[in-house]
Amino acid sequence: MQVGDEFGPFQLSVSREQLVRYAGASEDFNPIHYDDEAARRFGLPGVIVHGMLNMGLVARFVLEEALPQGTRVEHYQVRFRSMVQPGDQLEVRARVRNMDNQRVSLDVSLASTGEKPAVQGKMDVVLP
Repeated sequence: MQVGDEFGPFQLSVSREQLVRYAGASEDFNPIHYDDEAARRFGLPGVIVHGMLNMGLVARFVLEEALPQGTRVEHYQVRFRSMVQPGDQLEVRARVRNMDNQRVSLDVSLASTGEKPAVQGKMDVVLP
């Protein structure tokens, strides 16, 4: 691995069932995540995916698909740039920004296919 290496795109989609499961696990029952009419009343196009679920999906794909097993996250932060809706075809990408021995800094993102990133961030990890 070296600076500039890119991982992905890892493709995925979030279902309404996943939203319900996440709402239960996180106790985030905001109706914008399960009720289209409620979401529209708030000016949204319909139900949107929980931001923290998007963040978790990025971490999952980076850790499980791009990096060796046993990699440990030291720091992770993201910005939510736009909304994701259930059924959107999504891509997770990561790029090595910096390396210092086993410490790696990555730029990470999640975007609907062909669109600008909905989630962008940085993840600092320690390789095993």
